[in-house]
Amino acid sequence: MTEPITRMPVRGASPYEVVVGHGVLGEVAGMLPPGAERVAVCYAEPLAHLADRVVAGLGDHEITRIVLPDGEVAKTGQVAIGAWEQLGAAGFTRSDAVVTVGGGATTDMGGFIAATWLRGVPVVHVPTTLLAMVDAAVGGKTGMNTGAGKNLVGSFHEPAGVVCDLDVLTTLPQAELVAGLGEVVKCGFIADPEILAIIDRSPAAALDPGSAELRELVERAIAVKIAVVVDDLREQGGADGHPGREVLNYGHTMAHAIEKATAYEIRHGEAVALGMVFVSELARLAGHLDDDTAARHGTVLELVGLPTRYSGTAFETLHATMKVDKKSRGSQLRFVVLDGLAKPVVLAGPSEEHLRAAYEHLAGSVVEPVETGRP
Repeated sequence: MTEPITRMPVRGASPYEVVVGHGVLGEVAGMLPPGAERVAVCYAEPLAHLADRVVAGLGDHEITRIVLPDGEVAKTGQVAIGAWEQLGAAGFTRSDAVVTVGGGATTDMGGFIAATWLRGVPVVHVPTTLLAMVDAAVGGKTGMNTGAGKNLVGSFHEPAGVVCDLDVLTTLPQAELVAGLGEVVKCGFIADPEILAIIDRSPAAALDPGSAELRELVERAIAVKIAVVVDDLREQGGADGHPGREVLNYGHTMAHAIEKATAYEIRHGEAVALGMVFVSELARLAGHLDDDTAARHGTVLELVGLPTRYSGTAFETLHATMKVDKKSRGSQLRFVVLDGLAKPVVLAGPSEEHLRAAYEHLAGSVVEPVETGRP
């Protein structure tokens, strides 16, 4: 029996399709623009075998292979310049295309290369990690890092298509699969509580790359992201007080600070898990979130093996990094918090007392009670 293919349309100014299923790498060629003669395939060396399979399905296109460093170290200006030189030498025009094959860093950087060459050429993403499938590949954000922080340089550049072949998850190291669930859990708290219910009922199945439960989690998380970015592609804000696309940054302000402090040795999804523990406590202290929903963050994250405690960096260091986060406005820190399950709002300018107390909670320290904003 042939496995079903899920086709998820992303409507908007530049509509495209996200394809989810087993054995769907053959979908890539059909997403390339008509008339494309050249295709640059961006990948990290460990994924050369998978890139070979993608290339084999591209027919008679003239292929340029752009081998990127593995992980966040790929996201630098020097790497971008090297890729642009390759595109120039190959004679890439605006009708040609880029294909990314890899995790979140490859997707971010390959997308940035496509967005900036000739002010934008088409890109098709083939995410190879759970994290990239539910986060980096959908929504058109591209980016690279600087010494000041993560993803501070980038652009909005929607893909021509996204191919999520679930078969690649069967070879993903368990730690990477677990880390990817950080972004999935995030979608459960900000928009789709059924995600949390699935994990509550079947935590083992959520960690099984061949299970129906994991496929449903992937599709639900992608659906959350599609709904958000269609309404607010460029993070201008949503209607009726909803944070709009900024909601996808739930937990990310602290997460990015931890990533920078650890020289990106911590996986992004792990950092997001820690960031959600921090921000849920911050929301509780600020009077937004009830005790039970705040505590549920740690419970769900622990069910799938994600970390919920971090004390490896001084609060002052993390605080300084958060101040230059791209979501800040002037000198004011902004956090997406919850008023309740799937009820996100923006908390602007929280007190340093609450910030410090939320960090102490994340660190697992025993501290004096801090007065909350709840009656």
